[in-house]
Amino acid sequence: MAGSGTGPQSPPLRVQLRSSMTVGAVLAAAGLLFAASAQLADTSGGRDAQDLATLADAEARRVTELASRAEDLDAEVRALDRQVAADVPRTDPALAARQGVAAGTLPVTGPGLTVSLDDAPPSSWSISGATADDLVVHQQDLQDVINALWAGGAEAMTLQGERVTATSAFRCSGNILLLHGKVFSPPYVVTVVGDPDQLEAALDRSEGVQTYRDYVSLMNLGWAVQRHDAVELPAYSAGSGLRHAQVPDGTDVFS
Repeated sequence: MAGSGTGPQSPPLRVQLRSSMTVGAVLAAAGLLFAASAQLADTSGGRDAQDLATLADAEARRVTELASRAEDLDAEVRALDRQVAADVPRTDPALAARQGVAAGTLPVTGPGLTVSLDDAPPSSWSISGATADDLVVHQQDLQDVINALWAGGAEAMTLQGERVTATSAFRCSGNILLLHGKVFSPPYVVTVVGDPDQLEAALDRSEGVQTYRDYVSLMNLGWAVQRHDAVELPAYSAGSGLRHAQVPDGTDVFS
């Protein structure tokens, strides 16, 4: 009779198929796990959120390289601007100069102020009731100073030596400042060209600046204002955030 031999009998076909499918499923799942593990472990060319210092250094180097390229391109643009100005005699040189100052494309020299803000020294931790937030310069503090100086008639401005324009934006994270793709640490220095008397009066009128100066007295935060008979601010050198521009219909570009 068939199947009556003494050797081991083969399992039914349904059992073989089920075993094969189970092994295949396990192998497929293991492959997915290995692939996911490899993707998570591969940080080459990626961003590792657990190593912010290394990431910041790498980004800073990249920004430096891009800034150098941007400076070369800006030089080409300025050369083309001069060529266009020479070809268009109706251009008003005084108007072009004012526009260059406002856009930050021209360096500016004149009287002005330098305002410095700094974190409190370590000794301030011993002050009763002091918290970490009380001992550092915040983004709002810088904004209050910058807004007061603009309101006081500042003609041009730099923050950490970077020319501030209408498209400039900065952000504070902890005790570091991010501006134009670069990373800065305190003290934070704002330099402006304008009438020193009007600029100082604007600082005195600002409620936000007065609040910061209260903490200067309470927590020993850094604060200094220096007048200049003449200070030179460089032209804007970072890459432009604008990609396209269009003159509105009906605008006389030569007026």
